[in-house]
Amino acid sequence: MDPRRGVPRTDTVLADPRLADVTARLGRERVKAAVVSAQQAVRQGALAAADVVDAALDALPRTATTLRPVLNATGVLLHTNLGRAPLSDAARAALDVAAGTCDVELDLATGERGPRGAGAVGALLAAVPAAAAAHVANNGAAALALVALTLAQGREMVVARGELVEIGDGFRIPALLEATGARLREVGTTNRVTRADYAAAIGEDTAFVLKVHPSNFVVRGFTSACGIDELAGLGVPVVADIGSGLLAPHPLLPDEPDAATALAQGAAIVTASGDKLLGGPQAGLLFGAPGAGAEAVARIRRHPLARAMRVDKLTLAALEATVRGPRPPVRRFLDAEPADLRRRAARLAVALADLGAEARDTEARVGGGGAPDVVLPSAAVALPEHFAAALRAGEPAVLGRLEHGRCLLDLRAVAPEDDATLAAAVRACTS
Repeated sequence: MDPRRGVPRTDTVLADPRLADVTARLGRERVKAAVVSAQQAVRQGALAAADVVDAALDALPRTATTLRPVLNATGVLLHTNLGRAPLSDAARAALDVAAGTCDVELDLATGERGPRGAGAVGALLAAVPAAAAAHVANNGAAALALVALTLAQGREMVVARGELVEIGDGFRIPALLEATGARLREVGTTNRVTRADYAAAIGEDTAFVLKVHPSNFVVRGFTSACGIDELAGLGVPVVADIGSGLLAPHPLLPDEPDAATALAQGAAIVTASGDKLLGGPQAGLLFGAPGAGAEAVARIRRHPLARAMRVDKLTLAALEATVRGPRPPVRRFLDAEPADLRRRAARLAVALADLGAEARDTEARVGGGGAPDVVLPSAAVALPEHFAAALRAGEPAVLGRLEHGRCLLDLRAVAPEDDATLAAAVRACTS
C-alpha cells in the first residue's frame, strides 16, 4: 500500500492529548512544524504512521529558547561562556514578579509616575553606606562610558599606561573611552607609574583621573602603581573602575578592589559589574561619593545616552534581590570549604566507581575577569576522557575540563544539591 495513504491528518495529530502540554509551552506553529516533518517521514516510508506523535515530541525542545541548562563543573566560578554568575533563588523569584505587570515606574501610593529602579538603587546604597548616590546601567563598560560622556565631554582623562586593558572579545578600554569623544592622557610606563607622573599630566583640560583595575592579568617584577588614596589629593576627581563587583572586602580576595574601600580612599565615582563577584545579573554599577561624586551621578543619570544604556525591569528586580537577599551562588562557591568538596567528590566517586570514577584534589579559579592570581583548593571526580563529549550532549549538559587524559568534574561551582543530578548525567552517558 502507498505509505502516503496512511499519513494521519494534521488537525487530528495536533488534537492528540500528548501534544497539549508541549503546545502550551512552545506554541502551535512550532508543534505543527514538527508534526509536518514527521508526516513527511511517513510519506517517505521512514516512519510508521502510528509513530507520528512520538516523532514530533522527540523533535521538539523542552523550552521555547535555544539556551540549554548547563552544570558548570569546569572549576571556573564565573565562566563567561556560561553566563558568569548563576542567579540566587531570591533573584529568580524576583524575575517571576518582574516578568508580569509590576510597578517598575509607578508610585502605587499616589498613582503617579515613580522613580525607575528605586528599589535596586536603594539596595545598593544600603550595601555601600559610603556612597551618596548610585545608578545602574546595562553593563560595566556602559557605566564607564557614561562617566566619560558626562564628565569628560572632549576633555582629557589621565590614566596609567599599564591600565589600558583589553576586557575580552577584542574590546579595549582605550577604544571604548575614545569612542565617547574624550581624550586619553597616558602616564607612566607599562610596568611603573608614580604619583608624580599623574601630577605632571594634570592641567586645566583634565576632567578626572581614571584608575582601572587590571582584573584579568597580573604584572610581576619591577612594578609600581598608585592607589586611589595617593591620587585623591591631586585636585581633580578620581574615577575608579574596580571591575568585578565586590561591594565590600572579601578575605579570600585581598587584592580585589571593592566599592566601599574605593570610596573611603577618596574616589569620587566607582564603576563595577553586577554579574561577576556580586553574583547578580549583567549590569553596570555606578556609586558616587558625597558631594561632587553624588552630583556627578545625578548628571550621569540624566545624560541622553543613559536611556540607551538603561536596564530593564528584569535586571532591576534580580539585582535588588541579589543585593538584599541571601548569599548568591557565586559567593557560596567562593566560600566553600575544601574539606566539604573532598567529601562530596569521594561520595560521587564511590557511587560511580564502576564507570572508572575517582576523587581527586584539584584547583579552581574565580574567572570572569576577576582575581586572576587566586587559586581555590577544590576537589573533582575524574572520569575517562570520552565522557566529556557525552556529558556536553546530555540534558542537562555538563561541562568539565580535560586534564592529563581524564575528564575532571570540579565541584567548586556545583551546588551540593546538584550532586545527584551530576551523578545521573554521568550514568545517562552509559545508557
